[in-house]
Amino acid sequence: MTTIYDKLQQVRGRLSQACAAAGRDPASVALLAVSKTFGADALAQAVAAGQRAFGENYIQEGVAKIAALRAALPGAALQWHCIGPIQSNKTRPVAEHFDWVHTVDRLRIAERLSAQRPAHLPPLQVCIQVNVDGDPNKSGVAPADAPDLVRAVAQLPCLRVRGLMSIPDHAPDFEAQRAVHLRARRLFDQIRGHAEPGLEDFDTLSLGMTADLEAAVQAGSTLVRVGTGIFGGRDTAP
Repeated sequence: MTTIYDKLQQVRGRLSQACAAAGRDPASVALLAVSKTFGADALAQAVAAGQRAFGENYIQEGVAKIAALRAALPGAALQWHCIGPIQSNKTRPVAEHFDWVHTVDRLRIAERLSAQRPAHLPPLQVCIQVNVDGDPNKSGVAPADAPDLVRAVAQLPCLRVRGLMSIPDHAPDFEAQRAVHLRARRLFDQIRGHAEPGLEDFDTLSLGMTADLEAAVQAGSTLVRVGTGIFGGRDTAP
């Protein structure tokens, strides 16, 4: 039976090989374990295997697991990323419990997160989600509107804009995957190149999942979001 430890080792091996193929330092790409629908026991196994950063798509489920892991592993310095869609009525638990948010695509959501971030916590680290495909049924700001949104969010007092996130449509092969990820990379470079106030920490490109992490690394991703490759398949969502 393949354990979570074994799967993490396999994913880390893939990342290392992908970085070598791209001529990149493996330390330049962070691994986010996407733990949606898996219980705190599975996360504890990942922590025991050395994983510290976790991504949650479902806010209430994530808040419950944050509390459970804090109680079970009080000495573990874990990092929690909200990587699912955020409705206006769900901003408070995100602001109060998570360290990162990858899915800001409207200024109103960012304003609420900033206003609701507790004063005793450090700034919430934020990525702007970009709809690189232009699919009207998908979340994310249009690429043409992303620079203005980045600038506006960067002015909010309790947020720190760290970069861009994208979830492109499935592509059939490595070159097609790389090509779509490069759209986000070019936009990232364009925004970072202006070096505007509030963007001093604009350093994160959240691209790639289990199926396309190699192409994402080749395109310049600094953070890959891997769920199935670590925890296995998911039967149902909550």
